[in-house]
Amino acid sequence: MNIGDKFPDLLGVDAQGNEVKLSNYPGKKFIIYFYPKDSTPGCTAEACNFRDNYDVLNNMGYQVIGVSRDSAQSHCRFAEKNGLQFPLVSDADGKLCELAGVWQEKKMAGRKYMGIVRTTFITDENGTVTDKVEKVKTKEASEQIYALLDGRDDINPA
Repeated sequence: MNIGDKFPDLLGVDAQGNEVKLSNYPGKKFIIYFYPKDSTPGCTAEACNFRDNYDVLNNMGYQVIGVSRDSAQSHCRFAEKNGLQFPLVSDADGKLCELAGVWQEKKMAGRKYMGIVRTTFITDENGTVTDKVEKVKTKEASEQIYALLDGRDDINPA
């Protein structure tokens, strides 16, 4: 996914097994962030940063949605443990990750494997990508978004 590309309406299912559709949030823009794995240090820091800044982002007109290949059950435990108030999409089959271009070859300790490259997409109300953060700082994910959006006429921060 690049700037100008559009996310599908149906993203997948959340921790409770409910379909997550962009059309369920009329008038909202979206922050759709892809992360490797529930309950790992970096992913927990990123999710908690979005949790702590959720009200500000929501007041700016954005709905936050997290996506990983973890199961709905894993997402449920992760969300409950960390008090997350936004949906986490289970992309168990990897189709959304493939579409977004975040399922890529990674390297760790000399070993190559396929995995999610942490990426955040910012969209308009139609799900069209307006901005993309590829080098996400897990403890400062929201601040990176504020920096991207700073000075835009269509943003009204709380």
